[in-house]
Amino acid sequence: MNAKSASWGLGLFSLALGAAELFAARHIADRLSVPGGATTVKAYGMREVVAGVGLVQAPAHSARVWNRVVGDMLDLGTLAVAARRSSQRKAVWGAIGFVAVATALDLIVARSLDKSTGKTLPVGA
Repeated sequence: MNAKSASWGLGLFSLALGAAELFAARHIADRLSVPGGATTVKAYGMREVVAGVGLVQAPAHSARVWNRVVGDMLDLGTLAVAARRSSQRKAVWGAIGFVAVATALDLIVARSLDKSTGKTLPVGA
């Protein structure tokens, strides 16, 4: 796998996802019963756009991919709360699955970039 190319692709994905979250925030928030509603979805959309710009600008920068992993954890936590509140459980679980796959890809790319630059995680991480 070419981690730099994959990272660039994740950047494009972040830009597209962020745009969708910004332009359809109310619909997404209502459908998934997101805590904080459309404001939360818009904030997450902005985070995705910033992540996307960073990765397109510097795709070999592993810290930027690790930032996506942190964002994924925030998304999963928010969706876990939504899963308890929502009457649309299939939609929420679909979103959780989608984010879980994205998280796995982010982890693989981040670790691969770290490996290619000789960076290692601290012991116990």
